[in-house]
Amino acid sequence: MKLTKAIAPVAVAIIIALIPPPQGLDAYAWHYFAIFIGCVVGLILEPLPGAVVGVIAVVVAGLLNHWALFSPGQLANPHFHSAKAAFSWVVSGFTNGTVWLIFGAFMFALGYEKTGLGRRIALWLVKTMGKRSLTLGYAIMIADTILAPFTPSNTARSGGTIYPIIRNLPPLYDSNPDDESRKRIGTYLMWTAIATTCVTSSMFLTALAPNLLAVALTESSTGIVISWGDWFLAAAPVCILLLLLIPLLCYWLVPPEVKSGSAVCEWAGKELTTMGSLSRNELLLLIFVVMALLLWIFAGQYIAGALVGLLVISLMLICKILTWDDILANKAAWNTLVWFATLVALASGLSKVGFVSWFGQLVGSHIDGLNPVVAMIILALIFFVLHYLFASVTAHTTALLPVILAAASGIPGINMHLFVFLLVPMLGLMGIITPYGTGPSPVYYGSGFIPGGTWWRLGAIFGGLYLVAWLVLGLPWLMMIF
Repeated sequence: MKLTKAIAPVAVAIIIALIPPPQGLDAYAWHYFAIFIGCVVGLILEPLPGAVVGVIAVVVAGLLNHWALFSPGQLANPHFHSAKAAFSWVVSGFTNGTVWLIFGAFMFALGYEKTGLGRRIALWLVKTMGKRSLTLGYAIMIADTILAPFTPSNTARSGGTIYPIIRNLPPLYDSNPDDESRKRIGTYLMWTAIATTCVTSSMFLTALAPNLLAVALTESSTGIVISWGDWFLAAAPVCILLLLLIPLLCYWLVPPEVKSGSAVCEWAGKELTTMGSLSRNELLLLIFVVMALLLWIFAGQYIAGALVGLLVISLMLICKILTWDDILANKAAWNTLVWFATLVALASGLSKVGFVSWFGQLVGSHIDGLNPVVAMIILALIFFVLHYLFASVTAHTTALLPVILAAASGIPGINMHLFVFLLVPMLGLMGIITPYGTGPSPVYYGSGFIPGGTWWRLGAIFGGLYLVAWLVLGLPWLMMIF
């Protein structure tokens, strides 16, 4: 099986490359597309870590630049140095501001974890709102929402901060995994948590790493730049409404048998007592993240979002909230930096070689006459539903986003700015549909409180609700502001 996974990406790339290029597409662009699809297959099968697959793909494309990266016209130019140009392209993703914004946001999350501020916020909410099961659900929702703008890994946010806290709550009411007692309160709490984090992942640009990847891919494909404030303005109305409804919907659809009790509040109070009073580092971190949020929202014209992230990292180092060793040891951040930098370069290559424009024209010629709004909705539906085939939002984004954007660009009369804001915030929402759809899904599925049948049923219900809300309420809102 491991050998098959390793051979498949290479075999797919070779097979596609051997097929004659489609009419209207240059051979070198088709060869590049073959390498790109081989990389996507590698990201899906994961014979090696995703970052390694990305590095290998850009290196291969760079080495084969005469065959797959540069046109004959470029190569014929005596002043064109293909080796230097190929290397510049290979490392181009590392100069992308969005990639560094992801890195900075990971350091915010590290500060939450090291200082204990994230845990304190969640425990305080549980202690304050935990006397009734319904309000406890709202406490989980609020905690995730507070942490989301500064935690680009929903696995770290929900699976690493929220889950370890709420995992302690069901046993307080004799609700245990893998038997009928889970219905007492465990299933309700776990489903509320995963349903919430999928919405917060869509509400904030920095709440999900693939959001930032999507922004970078969108800019390279269409030239449209999405700021933190633009994203929030587009997504907030629908997402806030959904967040307000989620605990109540969960209370109705997976009703807890335990409606109230004091055990949860007492447990959270003991945990807070053990933590002690608010520390200097927690207070400073709170000031820094609020400052970053304000700069992202109001100062985008004067300071780049990535630079805001690096500024906060510098302040955390100066104030010794984090040490340089802490940053060096954060493997997830460095892994994501390398992974997304290579994916940004690969996706930009599709535009560079002319594949995106060719594909857009091809699609446009086949659906000419279709109402632009209807076309946008159809493409958005395809983008959402195809997530059933992916176990990674990153792989989904890399494989489908450039193609869907190219298809939209070929439709006469379509408002690409509007379509981009309709499409990319769906990345978080679609994670709810399967037990493997987003990072924390396996954590909650593996808890034993959400059986497989229950997940598929609730995933279809909530996925349908999210999709309908986004299209029925979100599209008119986007048409008003864009």
